[in-house]
Amino acid sequence: MKNKVDNAIIMAAGISSRFAPVSYEKPKALIKVRGEILIERQIRQLEEAGVPEIIVVTGYKKEQFSYLKRNLGVTLIDNPEYLTRNNHGSIYAAKEYLKNSYICSADNYFIGNPFEKEVDGSYYAALFADGATDEWCMEEDKDGNITRVKIGGEKAWYMLGHAFWTEAFSQKFLEILEQEYEKPETRRKLWEHIFMEHLQELPMKIRKYHTGDIYEFDSLDELREFDPAYKTHSGSAILKDIAERLHSKEEQLIGIRPWKNDGEEVNGIEFQCLGNFYQYDYATKLLEEIVK
Repeated sequence: MKNKVDNAIIMAAGISSRFAPVSYEKPKALIKVRGEILIERQIRQLEEAGVPEIIVVTGYKKEQFSYLKRNLGVTLIDNPEYLTRNNHGSIYAAKEYLKNSYICSADNYFIGNPFEKEVDGSYYAALFADGATDEWCMEEDKDGNITRVKIGGEKAWYMLGHAFWTEAFSQKFLEILEQEYEKPETRRKLWEHIFMEHLQELPMKIRKYHTGDIYEFDSLDELREFDPAYKTHSGSAILKDIAERLHSKEEQLIGIRPWKNDGEEVNGIEFQCLGNFYQYDYATKLLEEIVK
């Protein structure tokens, strides 16, 4: 039986610290990729597919998303716990909207439009890994139902992209989430982790896509491979300043990753330039060479 799609929930609350330093300056969902703002492209694709309502869950730098309500007519809701919970917190914040719903990540880039206005049943989008991968790999039975999820594997279908929840799936997931929500160990869990722990209660299939259909950019280096314009001009004032101070070009700043001093808080970035390693502190703007 076909399920008429009621809405889409786009999760855009996270900090995306691995996408430093661009994500320090603006939410990852609002960067431009191949000429389009990431989240605007996804909203357009959902609308073109006939999805009648789009809800965007914000948190980090939420004020930068306000134009989406004004210009594109989406519903914005706030996840007040985006700093202390993983993405299940955004699901919880959107719980009153969950019906026959697409569950989307704001930073996915779909080459073609993967959305439909009617869907057979609950599924998770997947790509195939020919070799080893650290992604969340799935096993299925003869009917395509997910029977196991494990982190890491090879020659396996792995989670990447959107999911679709039927209303029955939504109701059951929320029932489980309500039971798990206040447990301290839940705070760090992705919604996928909760799903993985309750497979028997939450039937879902794999929706298989071809390599190159779906992209997710975990770092600036990954985006540079997809959109070469970012090699020469990232739009980051921080990288522009660093390049000028090192008398180099932006494309010579490579291996960029978040730098955490103590605990989990990101203080700046580490990177390599012309064979040397550096740290940059967001607060002090101190740039110093380090020994690796």
